[in-house]
Amino acid sequence: MQPDLSQIIVQSFTEIAKEKGMDRETLLEILEDVFRSMIRKKYESDEAFSVILNPDRGEIQILHVREVVPAEELTDSVAEISLEDAKEQDPDLELYDEYAQDVSIESFGRRAVTMAKQQLSQRIREIEKENIFDEYSDRIGEIILGDVYQVRHNFDILVNHNGVELYLPKSEQIDKDRYRKGDSIRAVVTEVKRFNGTPSVVISRTSPMFLERLFENEIPEVFDGVIEIMRIAREPGNRSKVAVLSHDERIDPVGACVGMKGVRIHSVVRELQNENIDVINYTSDKIEFIKRALQPANVLNVELNEDGTFAKVLVPADEVSKAIGKNGVNIRLATRLTECEIDVYREVEEETDDIDIMEFVEDFGSEMIEELRQIGLDTARAVMDLDADEIVARTESRITKELAENILSVIAFEFEEEDEAAKTEDSTEESVAPASSKEATVTDEIVEAENTAETDEA
Repeated sequence: MQPDLSQIIVQSFTEIAKEKGMDRETLLEILEDVFRSMIRKKYESDEAFSVILNPDRGEIQILHVREVVPAEELTDSVAEISLEDAKEQDPDLELYDEYAQDVSIESFGRRAVTMAKQQLSQRIREIEKENIFDEYSDRIGEIILGDVYQVRHNFDILVNHNGVELYLPKSEQIDKDRYRKGDSIRAVVTEVKRFNGTPSVVISRTSPMFLERLFENEIPEVFDGVIEIMRIAREPGNRSKVAVLSHDERIDPVGACVGMKGVRIHSVVRELQNENIDVINYTSDKIEFIKRALQPANVLNVELNEDGTFAKVLVPADEVSKAIGKNGVNIRLATRLTECEIDVYREVEEETDDIDIMEFVEDFGSEMIEELRQIGLDTARAVMDLDADEIVARTESRITKELAENILSVIAFEFEEEDEAAKTEDSTEESVAPASSKEATVTDEIVEAENTAETDEA
């Protein structure tokens, strides 16, 4: 019966090990450890035992090797056997010979065998977990293609990749992503961590790394290293900016990334749910890089502080909205791309009657003024060019519609007061001017009369 039971144990776990991709040496090591554990539980020591495994034939042989000693010298019944007992088994044995006896698996008892099977299963699971952790730790930054097999109620997605469960949190999905069970999905491995001993592989579609790997897949020059991606700033599903540098002066990095009629970049855009991608030339010149990062706006001037962490940017009045972008996306991406805080100012013509927004600090408070300046509204007329809804949208609701309407009302009233004051001044000048002219005429007549009198006397 022993061969049958040994074959069942060895063959079943050999098949499991093959499915899990476990090598032969590891399997033999696990099997031997488990059976030696059984021996230690029964005999308290495994030093007098040999475990011989043949997984190809599904055989396990356990030998109990004891030394033949005189009965009066017997001190350890596990490692020694008396001469009389040994001769009962083999009459040819002599003193101090080694006697090897087969030990059947059944002799350990049903409970011990069951526990051995459980131990084998547990050890294989532990090694499988370790293999998964090691494999995917080496694949961090690599794009994988898997199948959706569960969408949870909180929209977290579990992905099957070669029999391994990968985790795509809602926070790592593009807002426009919609997946059902069985759909194929592409994402990048960003993290491998342990949770109660179980490896958890986290994948992402929002990581800048995902965009970078897509560029490598679609653009041969990027994959070969001729074109290098220097920096990426991304708002997933909305817009991205990618700064590229060519190591071959004959190759235009922007043109190579976009491709003929945009064919290369379009495949990336489609994968990212129509995310707009701006590809710009990288330069080590910080001022020029800031100008390029703010495209499509035309930058007139950039003032950079000494440590290069803050820049004041001047743009034409009609291009402030381009520099800031819808809901401020362009200036946010430019800030992250250049690693420099950027304030946008509009060009104001000298003859234009305008008021610096800082003049309204007492009316609105310094925090509100700073919010307006952050979105490029540095003058009163710049604020008046927008309506309340646009101000709310650009400040991402940090300024409410009620506050925006109040700001517009106060600034409009200020301009009305200035206009009335200007009209009053003009009317005063007009009324004084005729009086002065009349007085001048009367004076001239008196002088002329006096001159005539003097002439007559002479």
